[in-house]
Formats: sequence, structure tokens, C-alpha cells
Amino acid sequence: MNQERYPELRAALRDLFKRFPDAYFRKIDEARAYPEEFVDALTRAGWLAVMIPQEYGGAGLGLAEASVVMEEVNRCGGNAGACHGQMYNMGTLLRHGSDAQKRRYLPQIASGDLRLQSMGVTEPTTGTDTTKIKTTAVKKGDRYVVNGQKVWISRIQHSDLFDGSCEALGACRVGSLIS
Repeated sequence: MNQERYPELRAALRDLFKRFPDAYFRKIDEARAYPEEFVDALTRAGWLAVMIPQEYGGAGLGLAEASVVMEEVNRCGGNAGACHGQMYNMGTLLRHGSDAQKRRYLPQIASGDLRLQSMGVTEPTTGTDTTKIKTTAVKKGDRYVVNGQKVWISRIQHSDLFDGSCEALGACRVGSLIS
């Protein structure tokens, strides 16, 4: 039994992807460029906001549907690595963000007016071992002061914000949106 799940979702994605033939992706790869037009089309069509709740302008779907979107991106000749951050990084905001942060950022992320493609995890001395993060966030009044180093921040040049992993002193490890 090899029946595909989510056939309507897959059909809608494949219809959009007809605008991006193999030649488009070959040209992007040869130039070592970012598929800006492709990611913009996915964003404007709402595909990178599938996991954002409807109240913030997303589709309110789950991880299975999000995985189908990424699978179809790869199937059409694209590379999900170019756009998965927009879909998954906002999960930190959903889990740890204040109501005010969610109201401020999620609708703009869902519409594509803001990009949250990056997360800063890797540090020069601890690598990606999040149990040994040295970057700290200390509350000073109504703000946090972040102190530390991050390296290898993928897609930062295509992001308006990034999710920076740090140790919030006196609390658990949390992410912070940094613009």
C-alpha cells in the first residue's frame, strides 16, 4: 500500500511549483544563490505559515502537514533547507513568547512581511551542545541583555529576525528573538 497522504495539499503545492522548473533550481545552484523568488512564492501562498495558528494569520495545521510541504519542496527540485527555518523557528516563539510578542511577530511572519529563517545555536567553544550554551540573557528592567557569541548562523542574510538560544539566568534555556 503506497498511497500518498494529503493528496489535496500535495496537488496544490505541485501546482505552485510548476512556476519553478528544474532549470530555475539548476541556475540557483550554479550561482550558489538563494532561491528568493521560490521562497517568496511559498511564503505569499501561505505554505511557510502552515503551523502558525489561524488567529495569527497562519493555517493552524500540524507537523505532518508541514513535513508534506518540505517533502514536496524537495520533490520538485528545490531544497527545503532554504526555507524550513521560516516554518519551524517560529515554534520557539509559539512556545516561549509572550502574548504581546506573538501578536507583534506571528502575523508578520505568516504574511511574509518578516522573515524568521535563522536560529543562533552554535557557539565557538561548545558547538551545538545546547546543554553547554555560554551565551546568557540577563533581565535589566523590562529588557534582557544578551551576552555571548554565535557562529555559523545559517540564512541570517535572508532573515529579519533570528532565534538566539541562550541561558536565561534564573530560568530554563529559552530562545530570544533578535532583530
